[in-house]
Amino acid sequence: MEITHTIGRRKTSVARIYLKPGTGAVKVNDKDFTTYFPSLPLQYAVTQAFNATNTKDQYDVEANVIGGGVTGQAQAIRLAISRALCKINPEYRALLKPLGVLTRDPRMVERKKPGQKKARKRFQFSKR
Repeated sequence: MEITHTIGRRKTSVARIYLKPGTGAVKVNDKDFTTYFPSLPLQYAVTQAFNATNTKDQYDVEANVIGGGVTGQAQAIRLAISRALCKINPEYRALLKPLGVLTRDPRMVERKKPGQKKARKRFQFSKR
């Protein structure tokens, strides 16, 4: 029984997953993923790689996620699962690449600049 370990990131979220052969149980921070992610789009994001490769009930996932919000965490898990599946079987890459689940989304929050209210918003200008 071989365990595959991969990491996925999105915004400030970091997901470490451990993928092993099993019955399809997905646990996120020691909770079932349907409890951790109550909305259906986030549940779909987590299982998207399994649905694309028809491996839904073949692997168990143990995920540890820190940082960010629920959307970033779900997408970080999606990237980690996709990477793990490609590590197990390189033929899955051709199925997952067109879906965009193997791409690390580089968009981050822009930093706040000094002398400004937010990253781009300025303080109100007073002419007189």
